[in-house]
Amino acid sequence: MKTKAAVLHAKHEPWDVTELDLDRPGANEVLVRWVASGMCQSDEHMRHGDVRPRFPIIGGHEGAGIVEEIGHGVTRVKVGDQVISSFIPACGHCRWCATGHSNICDLGASVQTGSLPGGRFVFHKDGEDYGALGTVATFSQIATVSEYSLVPFTHQVPLEVAAIVACGVPTGWGSAVYAADTHPGDTIVVFGIGGIGINAVQGAAYAGAKNVIAVDPLENKREAARALGATHVASNSQEALELAMSLTRGVGADKSLITVDLIRGRLVNEALATVRKGGTLVITTWADHDKDTIQISSIELTGMERRIQGSLYGSGNPNYDILHMLDLYEAGALKLDELITAHYTLDQVEQGYQDLADGKNIRGVILHDT
Repeated sequence: MKTKAAVLHAKHEPWDVTELDLDRPGANEVLVRWVASGMCQSDEHMRHGDVRPRFPIIGGHEGAGIVEEIGHGVTRVKVGDQVISSFIPACGHCRWCATGHSNICDLGASVQTGSLPGGRFVFHKDGEDYGALGTVATFSQIATVSEYSLVPFTHQVPLEVAAIVACGVPTGWGSAVYAADTHPGDTIVVFGIGGIGINAVQGAAYAGAKNVIAVDPLENKREAARALGATHVASNSQEALELAMSLTRGVGADKSLITVDLIRGRLVNEALATVRKGGTLVITTWADHDKDTIQISSIELTGMERRIQGSLYGSGNPNYDILHMLDLYEAGALKLDELITAHYTLDQVEQGYQDLADGKNIRGVILHDT
C-alpha cells in the first residue's frame, strides 16, 4: 500500500511530507486509517535533538481513527472500530501491566527505535526502513500498528477531539491526580501551561485542590488556565512562590508540577522552593539525554523531607485512563473542545509547529484527508 506521511530525516531538518510504502498487518497487528492527529511538542523534540530517535521517523503519537484491517490473532479490536493511539504499547501481562503500571510496559522499549513491538518496520521507501514515532505514526494517513497500541472506544466523541486524549490529556491529568496524588484542599502549582500543563490544571481542580496556581509567561496561556480550573495565575517562578506562600500562610504548596516543554535545572530549584515540608515536586518533562538537568542541595530533600517524582504518561494505565477521560468529557467534568486552538492539513505541519513555538496553540490538530 501507499500512504502519505510527515517524516523527519535528521536532527534540525524540516518535516518532509512524502509518499511511503506500507506493509499490511501481520500477527497481532492492525491497519488504521488515522482521521486526526494531535500536534504534541514531543514530536518537535526529535527535530531539536532533545529526544534521539532512529531516523528517518514518521511523526505523530496522538491520533484517532478507524480500523480497516486486522492481522492474525488480533483480539482487542475489530474492523470498523474507532480507536485512539497509545504511544506506550500495553501488553497486559508483563510485570508492570499486571501490577497496574502499564504506562511503563516492557513493550515500550520499541518506542525509541520506531519499530513495532518485536522489531518489525512496516514503512519503507527506496529500500530504507522508516520508523514510527511511539510505534503509531499518526502523521501518516494510514498505518500498520500493534493491537497493543490501540484503545477502542464507543463514546459519541468527534475523532478530532478523541485524538488529543491519546497523550496530552491523560499525561497532564494523571500527573496531578496520580503522580502528585492531589487531595481535596491542596495547594497545587503547575509550571508551564501547554498541552500537558493545561490538563494538569484540570486534574488538580477535579481532585479538589483549593488553590491551583498556573505559571506561564504568556498571557493567553494564563487566561486559558483560568478558564479550565486555575484559581490563580503567575507569569514567573517568583510570583508563583509569593502566591504559594501567601495562600498557605507561609507553609508552601502541597505539590508542584513541572510541565514545561523542556526542563532546565534552574526551574527545578525554583519549583522545589514553592513546595512545603514533606511535599512533592512532580516532573513530567523531557530533556537532553546527555545533560544533567536536575541539580539540587540535599538539604532541600533531606532537611525538608521533600520528594521528587518523575511521571510518564501521567503515571496511569492508557487502556483505562483514555476511556476514563472520555467518560469525564461526556459528563461535562473535563473540557476538551477548548484545548484545540487550530486545525491543519498534513501539508501544514511546519506551520502548525511554528504556531506552537510562537505560543499561539495549546493543541493544534491535523485533519487527514478522508
